[in-house]
Amino acid sequence: MKLVRRIAAAGCTLALALGGAVALAPAASATPQGCFYYVLENKPDADTQIAEDACQIGAAGGQAAFQQCYHLLRDDYVPAVIAATACRKAAQE
Repeated sequence: MKLVRRIAAAGCTLALALGGAVALAPAASATPQGCFYYVLENKPDADTQIAEDACQIGAAGGQAAFQQCYHLLRDDYVPAVIAATACRKAAQE
C-alpha cells in the first residue's frame, strides 16, 4: 500500500512541476527583445532603431513607460494594435 501512495505522490509532483513549466513558458518570450521582434514581424518596414528604443523604454513597466513606448511606435506609423501589444510584451517579466 505504501508503494501505491509513493507512486501517486510522485505522479502528482511531476504533474505540478510540468504544469508550472508550461505556465511560465509564455512569459519567457515577453522581453524587450520579444517586443522588438513582434514589431518587426508585424510591420517589417518599421524603423529598427525606433522599435528598439521604444521596447527598451516599455520594459520599465508602468503606465508612463507604456505610453512612451506606444507613442514612439505610433510616431513611426506602427498600427495601434501592434504598438500596444508590443509595449505590453516589453513590460512583462
